[in-house]
Amino acid sequence: MFWRRNRDGESRSAQRAASLAASSLFTLFFLIAPAQAMQIQKVVSPKGVEAWLVEDHTLPLIAMQFGFKGGSSQDPANKEGLAYFVSGTLDEGAGDIRSQEFQELLEGQAIEIGFEASRDVLTGGVKTLTKNKDEAFRLLGLVLSQPRMDQDAVDRVREQIFTLIKTDNEDPDQVASSAWFAQVFAGHPYAVPTKGDATTVASITPEDLKGYVKRNFARDNLYVSVVGDIDAAELAQRLDGIFGALPAKAELKPIPEAVWHTEPRSKIIPMAMPQSVVMFGQPGPKRKDEDFMAAYILNYIIGGGGFASLLMEEVREKRGLAYSVYTYLYPLERAGILLGGVATENKSVGESLEVIKKTLNRIATDGPTQAELDDAKRYLTGSYALRFSSSQSIAQIVLWQQIEDLGIDYIDKRNALVEAVTMADIKRAAKIIKPDDMVITIVGQPEGLTSTGEKPAAPASLPRG
Repeated sequence: MFWRRNRDGESRSAQRAASLAASSLFTLFFLIAPAQAMQIQKVVSPKGVEAWLVEDHTLPLIAMQFGFKGGSSQDPANKEGLAYFVSGTLDEGAGDIRSQEFQELLEGQAIEIGFEASRDVLTGGVKTLTKNKDEAFRLLGLVLSQPRMDQDAVDRVREQIFTLIKTDNEDPDQVASSAWFAQVFAGHPYAVPTKGDATTVASITPEDLKGYVKRNFARDNLYVSVVGDIDAAELAQRLDGIFGALPAKAELKPIPEAVWHTEPRSKIIPMAMPQSVVMFGQPGPKRKDEDFMAAYILNYIIGGGGFASLLMEEVREKRGLAYSVYTYLYPLERAGILLGGVATENKSVGESLEVIKKTLNRIATDGPTQAELDDAKRYLTGSYALRFSSSQSIAQIVLWQQIEDLGIDYIDKRNALVEAVTMADIKRAAKIIKPDDMVITIVGQPEGLTSTGEKPAAPASLPRG
């Protein structure tokens, strides 16, 4: 992520302090107000740009989030990392404003502009005090329609990415993740790290960066959310000022459904350290699948609930094999994934995997208990409002409602969807869990395991006590 850095390391201006204070008050307001009280309006500009607006004039603050479908999956061959590179250079000057002057304009009026590239989407945002909205929207419009991509700025960002890639290559968690995706999705854009590698990043030119923007940033490919001190009539006009100069249609290449490559089932990547990092995964539901909500609740019960999860109880609490073990759902546009991980001493890797497999086998066969389901529902509904912790986080939530096509009323009905999941739904969703089919990547020096796979686990059941 390339959310704007404070270049000189010094404190922001007094206006920046005021912005942070306003943001803190905004956070407090939305923690007190229930999520269901928010009203989301659909706003359409004269040029047809659509945005979803949460209008609130309590504080003089506006947050806008937007996204373009495509992300790093649109990177050309041998230019992997291009979308990520774009996300780092977009705010390095625009129009006739060079990078240093551009940053000074942002700093001087406490405006934040930033971008982030993921596999399927490139997102961006702006946050500003209401009194500075004219300049904030002007600068954002220039960034999107006339990014400079000057060679000196490009070279500076390239060096930053090289440093990040080097750090990733030395981080066992990142090494495990990269190796897992490279194997499972070999030949597909999902196999490549979003940052690319040192060779591909070295080959990227300013023309490549501008070409990505031209092909991918278009009005038919755009999602926008706005939260704060602006009304629908004004926003409709502002949308055209910011996004109206973009092409009508994007030039996206088609991305096929991902094909899973499951051999070898287990792969060891040697790294000298006292513990090993393990990543394991299998196919999971996509976001629009009928059983996604049931799978979401099931994941919380299995490994997504922190200390409340079954894997944490079995692996850490009962046996002391690891400090942390977890699972999560990762629904992509062209693949649904259930992922998990554990870090443990080299001597405990085999035992940890056996316990994880046995626990998952038990759930796949029997499902959770009614008490476990009730506790999960209680937590997931009760904690939902805590996600709406700032103008920026609300704008992000509303943005992803659009990207994932959940409907403008999703926030209002989300807790009811959780409550509606039955034990029959959970047991049906549990049938997707196939521990013996998981692809496992281990980074470290696990004792008693070979590069061909982990020791087979006996398909025994664990007691519930």
